[in-house]
Amino acid sequence: MQMNTPPRSTIRLTRRGRAALIATGAVVAAAAVAVPLLTVGSGEGGAERPTSLVVPEGRRAVQVYESVDKALGLPAGSTKKSLAKARLSLPAEAQGNPEGYLFPATYPLPKKTTPESLLTFMVETAHKKFNGGQVTAGAQRNAMNVYQAVTIASIVQAEAATKADMGKVARVVFNRLERGLPLQMDSTLNYALNRSTLDTSVADTKIDSPYNSYRRMGLPPTPIANPGEDAMRAATNPPPGDWLYFVTVKPGDTRFTASYEEHLRNVAEFNERRGKQPSASTGSAPGSPSPASG
Repeated sequence: MQMNTPPRSTIRLTRRGRAALIATGAVVAAAAVAVPLLTVGSGEGGAERPTSLVVPEGRRAVQVYESVDKALGLPAGSTKKSLAKARLSLPAEAQGNPEGYLFPATYPLPKKTTPESLLTFMVETAHKKFNGGQVTAGAQRNAMNVYQAVTIASIVQAEAATKADMGKVARVVFNRLERGLPLQMDSTLNYALNRSTLDTSVADTKIDSPYNSYRRMGLPPTPIANPGEDAMRAATNPPPGDWLYFVTVKPGDTRFTASYEEHLRNVAEFNERRGKQPSASTGSAPGSPSPASG
């Protein structure tokens, strides 16, 4: 279905669904968002090797590798180097990259745990969660395979401000894909730039990367993080709706719309609350929790 939309260069959906509008050739950078390390459980007194590793929803593979190194007391980079030996059971589309399949959960760390065994455990857990009947049926119902569903779920995990917003964010993704619009998500751009803070400029949106959803059509080639079950449910069973834009005006108030004019008004209100000039833009709202992968 054809939609009357403004030029693509003026549409921007941000990492947490807070749209930013590129105006007068510049973007006002948002405050840096610190990404916490994954947490680990420890023995009595905290002096012993950790007994478990917690992988929160939405962490990137590189963050998981770093935390496995730390938990197992290995030199930095050891877990990443172990990928070749791990022989993980991944979809063919992944081409050996486990991004999206290091499932968020709490993993025990027996004394004989190795990076290979732990990564294998994570991927096996992901397969159990992702290859069930509901996920597979939901993916097929939306004319995609499970790997594509995981990719969309990873974007939803990064973009949605709350669990309640996940389904609507997923619907925005589907609607933009169906209408031939670029996703223009900062979450994918930040993945390309290997950063976790939101500091997007016009120059950033012009980088040559398959993860730059400002320039490239369709989904990124891989997931951009490791999504949880809520994001997967949203990606495979989004609610009906015609939304194309969304912006978090204030914490707890994310507004979805199909109208670009209404979207502009919402963004203007957001900028007013931030004390910004109407022509300026920003990519993050204050007071919101840090996303899993920004």
